Amino acid sequence: MPLKNGNELLLAAKAGVYAVGAFNVNNIEQTTAVLEAAAAECAPVIIAVTEGAIKYAGEEFFFSAVPRMAAASSVPVAVHLDHGKKFEAIVRCIRGGFSSVMFDGSALPFDENVAKTKKVVEVAHAAGVSVEGEIGVVGGSETGVEATAAEATMTEPADAARFVELTGVDSVAVAVGTIHGMRKQTAKLDLDRISAIAASVPVPLVLHGASGVPDELYPQAISRGICKINIGTELQKSFTAGVRRFLETNPDVIDPRKVLRPGVDEMKDMVIKKIRLFNSVGKG
Repeated sequence: MPLKNGNELLLAAKAGVYAVGAFNVNNIEQTTAVLEAAAAECAPVIIAVTEGAIKYAGEEFFFSAVPRMAAASSVPVAVHLDHGKKFEAIVRCIRGGFSSVMFDGSALPFDENVAKTKKVVEVAHAAGVSVEGEIGVVGGSETGVEATAAEATMTEPADAARFVELTGVDSVAVAVGTIHGMRKQTAKLDLDRISAIAASVPVPLVLHGASGVPDELYPQAISRGICKINIGTELQKSFTAGVRRFLETNPDVIDPRKVLRPGVDEMKDMVIKKIRLFNSVGKG
């Protein structure tokens, strides 16, 4: 199936009241885990890639192999730059075959965030690529913002409305109580804030730092307007746990294929769990 524009997936999710999972990957094994899970559940997914992941695995992998792997899937898949901060890096991803990009100017003053996001929108839309922006700051390890600052930078509905109108973004990430890098599911979502923002903007809403969200809150967030949910930390934990358990019981195995496959399987199970919680089973 041809690679999908990210906005196409999110508009369908908004209409159908479900969320598309954006799953962060760093290598071929993790990419395989996401695609196998999506095919098993017949669900649309977004392969999310950070600038750090590209630095680790290389542009050739993410600009050549990953888009082709995604396009070979039997379900709708978008390849998305997550938390892009450098204009040049975003342009390289667009040229490299990504179908969706994010410019994260959330830590910038409002006017500067708008100006830089608008510039990305102009370039991306000319290439048929969707754009996600962010207003409000989700704290934690990915953004460099201390977790304790997150509550003070919650997204205001009026600001979100102005941001979307001025930039022309296709989706907007909002700060409603989550924190990047949470290893326990203890986040407290401001559900009323999600509803207020959704009523103020016409585009799909995105939830970052969602590994820390308790399972029972995902459906509530979706019913209030969240259409894309980013999962990273839980995937890293599951992949590493699978590899660690295998090595503990098979210390003499040195074949990377045998060592890494348990990590793929455990991460695949986690992605399947999230897909089911996001109500996106069968939506592919």
